[in-house]
Amino acid sequence: MFNNRSLNHMRCGVLALALCASAWTNAEALAADWTVGANIGNVPWEFAEKDGSYTGFEIELVQELGKRLNQTIDIQNLPFEGVIPALLSDRIQIGIASMTITDERLKSLAFAQPYFDADQSVTTLATSSVSDLDGIKGTRVAVESAATSDIWATKNEAKYAFESINRYDSMSSAVLDLQAGRVDTYIADMPAIAYYIKDKPQFHIVARIPTGEQYSLIFNKNFADIAAINDAISQMKKDGFLGSLHKKWFGTDPATDSSTVVVEPLPVAK
Repeated sequence: MFNNRSLNHMRCGVLALALCASAWTNAEALAADWTVGANIGNVPWEFAEKDGSYTGFEIELVQELGKRLNQTIDIQNLPFEGVIPALLSDRIQIGIASMTITDERLKSLAFAQPYFDADQSVTTLATSSVSDLDGIKGTRVAVESAATSDIWATKNEAKYAFESINRYDSMSSAVLDLQAGRVDTYIADMPAIAYYIKDKPQFHIVARIPTGEQYSLIFNKNFADIAAINDAISQMKKDGFLGSLHKKWFGTDPATDSSTVVVEPLPVAK
């Protein structure tokens, strides 16, 4: 039987172990050269394996950058809408979230050269009567909060007279509501949703929304390694590393005139 004194000693011991574990985790994060904010759950760009490890196109990209530039990396899971605030407050140095390069974002932040071209898309249940872009008029639309799908839907809300715009913190939660009938259509990045539903025949992409988007890494403007990272991405395009990532995650070689292949300068606001 334990007396109160023994229990107090045990509690103190457990607390000390927890504090040590927390301190060790924080020390590891502080020891890393780059702290990377990643929108884990953003398939196929960054997501968790069954064992808890992170994988995806952009995870492999940033890991390869670390190897080539001899930098250690600590990856932190952040919701999409948390990436930019974390950069602005210097809690992270790099953001990966299939982040579209926009003039608005370039006002306060910096991007590396683009490495993926994309458009938006409209996804419905396969049983839906919506069959094209005009069919989304009057529907309950799902988007990912603060993403370019959200920006597009908000800009076009009056044109399509949406019944509602429903904002989610992840693709999985939006798709669950689509499946449950709580929303009618889901607007999302074409490559991400195509990968996500490839083995889910109950969903169907009914329209592509041409937006001419390009993805890249995003940084705080004061980050010292932007030029080195951009140069490394140029080399990855030349030696085929990015092309091989495209083949691995999307099943096809990238178009020869795409930003996955063509070396481009650092983006600047227009």
